[in-house]
Amino acid sequence: MEGPIPVSVIVMTRNEAANIARCLAPLTAFAQVVVVDSHSDDGTAAIATAKGAELISFRWNGMYPKKKQWCLSHPGIRHDWVLFVDADEYITPQLVVEIGTLMESAPRHSAYFVDSRPVWLGRLLRHGTPYRKIALLHRRRARFPICPDLHVSRMWEVEGHYQPMVDGTVGHLTASLIHNDAKPPAAWFERHNRYSDWEAALAGSGRTATLIAGERGGRRLAKRLLARLPGRPLLAFLHAYLWHLGFLDGKAGLHHALSRAFYYWSIDLKRDWLATTTAASQPDISGARLSDVADQPALTLSSGSPASVFTNSNVRRRTDSSGIR
Repeated sequence: MEGPIPVSVIVMTRNEAANIARCLAPLTAFAQVVVVDSHSDDGTAAIATAKGAELISFRWNGMYPKKKQWCLSHPGIRHDWVLFVDADEYITPQLVVEIGTLMESAPRHSAYFVDSRPVWLGRLLRHGTPYRKIALLHRRRARFPICPDLHVSRMWEVEGHYQPMVDGTVGHLTASLIHNDAKPPAAWFERHNRYSDWEAALAGSGRTATLIAGERGGRRLAKRLLARLPGRPLLAFLHAYLWHLGFLDGKAGLHHALSRAFYYWSIDLKRDWLATTTAASQPDISGARLSDVADQPALTLSSGSPASVFTNSNVRRRTDSSGIR
């Protein structure tokens, strides 16, 4: 189309200096590119402005709305159509053309799913379970539901892994985003450890309905069933590695499938751990706590998460050396 594409691209950041320049480079065709930064201290804001992006500062007040909904309502967003791009993603030329053509012909839907293909070990995965999210939307016809998660100690300022609720139909674009985080694997583990803490806490308190409130049709049914099925980690691995032919991506495809299994295992472990500790704190029929009558004192995890058992120095001193640190 002639002229810039009438879409506001929103990139939300917090210490994304490793990724932000590559993310912004392909976005010059759009009429507005906004980086909404949460007071990064690694130079993210300076890189963003040097690349020509508009900078909006965000400081979360610990309440709702969270960051995505706050962005949709911000008066500095000039266009009704908004494209959310994560800082560790970048848009392909094919997707730029597809969105430009869509805006020129007038969109038939109120929002669009966009696939995000991951890069693992430097290889763009052609197979495996695709990441799919509503990334292109009309901001006056979509809203992120309030997820009751303020009680979760490890929740954060951005809405979690759930879709916005859309007034109208939802389409699906054919071109993809590329998800390629330049940070080391430790950043992936830290991020997903926090995500799994969040999902486990919601599951433990019976507050997961919001996670599928924005889903429709088969996706809604599949997510509802997956939440109740036993053996989710194994199913996630088989779904990515066999059903979606992840094995054709070689070693990178294996790591990707294992990462999905690990993530679901983390959620299930933490959910069950929370249920166990809650039950242990309840008095039995004789009035004694279950932990009081155990042969050994109950193990308390200082971080509130079972993951810290592997880093707690007291635990290491009581464990025979195994070579695992």
